[in-house]
Amino acid sequence: MSRYDSFEPWLRCVMPFEAAPAELSLLRQRIRCILDHWGASAVVEETELAVTELATNVIKHVGEGAAATLVLEPRHDRLRVELHDKSYKVPTRSSGHCDAECGRGLHLLSAMSLEWGTLLTATGKAVWCEISLEPARHCMRVQRAAALLDEYRRVAGASSSTVPTRAVLEESATDVITDLLHWLAAQGGDPDEALDRAQIRYEAEAEAA
Repeated sequence: MSRYDSFEPWLRCVMPFEAAPAELSLLRQRIRCILDHWGASAVVEETELAVTELATNVIKHVGEGAAATLVLEPRHDRLRVELHDKSYKVPTRSSGHCDAECGRGLHLLSAMSLEWGTLLTATGKAVWCEISLEPARHCMRVQRAAALLDEYRRVAGASSSTVPTRAVLEESATDVITDLLHWLAAQGGDPDEALDRAQIRYEAEAEAA
């Protein structure tokens, strides 16, 4: 199992930064590098957008150049994003329609995240949101399957000089599954039960993704 498969709680990144427009692109670059390293590149765009909106609110309502800290922390099926600043003023979503930027960031945050909120801290506040990691889990499974299939075809003596067609890949995937069932039966396992579990898990994860 990949050590990033379950996004263990000890993976946590704390990034102090200055709330200024020039800093936002650098912050997004760091986010991309971190999520790529965690195997969660599938949620990079959502995370970058959430952080941009949160940091922009700090610039507007706390002040340009204010000290802030971004915290990223995977928690099982979701990514926790927290942006800390030194103001105790709690942001509120505007009700009704607003032409310009008023409340836009928080409405967007609410729409794209599983949950969001504000915590008062000893030195100010933290506005947080949680983004689903199911797309990242799905992406990692696909990548692992591709790597497994490549290695299987190499061991089986398949030619690596040409790009295999979809039909060839499907046949190779069938061979991999068949061989795994033979191996499981040789270990005293139940191939039918394993197939049932795999099918149930696949359908649940595909629906969530």
